[in-house]
Amino acid sequence: MIEKWWAYAPVLLVAALAGLTYWLDLAVQPDPAKTNVNQPDFIVEGMHAIKMNLDGSPRYAVMADKVVHYQDEASDTLLDHPTLTRYGEKAPMTIRSKEGRLSPDGADAYFIGDVFVRQPATAQDPEMTLSTSYLHVIPDRDLAKTDREVTMTRGKSTMKGVGLEFNNETRMAKLLSKVRGTLETPRKGPLLPWERTPR
Repeated sequence: MIEKWWAYAPVLLVAALAGLTYWLDLAVQPDPAKTNVNQPDFIVEGMHAIKMNLDGSPRYAVMADKVVHYQDEASDTLLDHPTLTRYGEKAPMTIRSKEGRLSPDGADAYFIGDVFVRQPATAQDPEMTLSTSYLHVIPDRDLAKTDREVTMTRGKSTMKGVGLEFNNETRMAKLLSKVRGTLETPRKGPLLPWERTPR
């Protein structure tokens, strides 16, 4: 009887090892119920990307300290300290913030936290700045909008309000509610001698 048992020992040993291997595999696998399926598929540090026009000139550039892109095609891409620069016939307009989100198709950009927009002065226009806590930008349509409080400056004029729609193509900005501020009125007539800039 003992000799028959020893004949089956190798088979029993292999079966025991197979069972142990299966148990160990289950033990080290994460629990699907506790696992976040939406894991990043890549992370980029110090990203700088440029979208070009058909003639080869830059349309806009996006920079960020860090970019996190997710496997799930429905999830936004996350950006740390993003900067969007929009190029055109006028001086480039720059938007920066603490955080950013880019829609999966890249059509919508969301700037969140300490949003600051600046367009430097040109020979025709004074410097323009805008600050808010949130800004939704549609780069390909040159549109920006928010439902939060906004402070805009243009030269020495300052306007505040809640809600904004801004078209960078037409340079038209519309504050939607609670508008207040001070406007610089252009001087009529020639400059006085002490107001003239020396040549």
